[in-house]
Amino acid sequence: MKTARAGLRQCISAVILICGAVAISYSQTSPIQISATTSQANAGTAPTTLTLQDALERAKKINPEYRAAVTEFGLAKEDKVQSRAALLPNVNFNSSFIYTEGSGIPGVGRYIANNGVHEYISQGDVHQEFSFAGVAEYRRTLAAQAVAKAKSEIAARGLVVTVVQAYYGFVVAQRKYATAQRAQSEAQRFFTISQKLETGGEVAHADVIKAEVQFQEQERGLKEAELEMEQSRLELAVLVFPDFNQNFAVVDDLQIPEPLPTFAEVQTAAANYNPDLRAALAAVREANQEVAVAWNGFLPTATVDYFYGIDSNHFATYQVDPTTGMRVNSLGYAGTATLQLPIWNWGANRSKLKQASLRREQAHVELSFAQRRLLANLQNFYHEAQTAREELESLQHSAELAAESLRLTTMRYQGGEAIVLEVVDAQNTLNLARNALNDGQARYRVALANLQTLTGTL
Repeated sequence: MKTARAGLRQCISAVILICGAVAISYSQTSPIQISATTSQANAGTAPTTLTLQDALERAKKINPEYRAAVTEFGLAKEDKVQSRAALLPNVNFNSSFIYTEGSGIPGVGRYIANNGVHEYISQGDVHQEFSFAGVAEYRRTLAAQAVAKAKSEIAARGLVVTVVQAYYGFVVAQRKYATAQRAQSEAQRFFTISQKLETGGEVAHADVIKAEVQFQEQERGLKEAELEMEQSRLELAVLVFPDFNQNFAVVDDLQIPEPLPTFAEVQTAAANYNPDLRAALAAVREANQEVAVAWNGFLPTATVDYFYGIDSNHFATYQVDPTTGMRVNSLGYAGTATLQLPIWNWGANRSKLKQASLRREQAHVELSFAQRRLLANLQNFYHEAQTAREELESLQHSAELAAESLRLTTMRYQGGEAIVLEVVDAQNTLNLARNALNDGQARYRVALANLQTLTGTL
């Protein structure tokens, strides 16, 4: 009987050693890539493999917030084109026919404003308007374009943060699912072992109950991990696929953390490339030009028109004078010049000036706030990234210690100094350490993306 028990104990020890070796090997290699099974994945087509850059490029094409900002930038560019065109001469062609009831005298109509019974007008018109307000309006559209461009960049950097969170959230969810699979398998194995030990009289029934509770807990954890992975997959699919494709896989590059620049480099980049600050500065320039436009409403406006063509009683390039019989050329030119002086408009110009001044004051307030917020966010985001980067080494070391603890606990069990549940506890500690490392790696990537919203690509 003792020989049988000793043989059984040696078999169990060998199983535990194999489990410990598998756990240690898992802790020293990159996490397993697990893709959830979906209806699309079972369609028989190969999944699309996405890198982070692929996901960003796809998201820029379909994200409504980013596309709205890009559209606003495009509209601002066209406003500038139209404003510039208003400063330049434009050419039109006018063609019309005026019929007037006759007065009984040949060629004379009843309406004195008209030049004859039949009047044909067909002429080109070169029109030019000179206005200080037009120049100020053009400068305002330039500033508005700069504002729209900065806001489109703000939207682009915000989209980067959103995609990074979803992308690495899915990567971490896959890792946790792999960890939960392994933990569930180990718990099931140890539960079986405890049952065999109870049958051999080696352990009490209480150990079997605890092992079963542990196994059920790991089963629930596996289901929760699978649910979290599916939710992460759906979140990323919404961002990057216009047809809501779920048959895709992502590249896990969390093992290679990007370097963190010095704070001095970050400050320099933020001063030169921060879109929030550029948008606030451009908004101030736009508000200043709005004030100039309002002031120019008090100034005169001049217009010049040059006409060439016919304005004749016959639709022809020449005609015969009925009284003299001479041929008269109908083609000719004419010009007009107009100077308009604003005198009285019931205070409308003054009201516009007051509105523009209020907008300018608000733009200065927003600029001051943007500067203060930039300084605060710069330090906050940098410290967050720095802390996350420094904790990566600690988290990696903790995972290594947890793997070593599992190895030593397995050796103690082999020597009869530990029980099965101590090995289970060591395995749980290793699982927690691996999950913490995964979360820490994703946290650093998200922190770096947040920092780059202020500085651009570092």
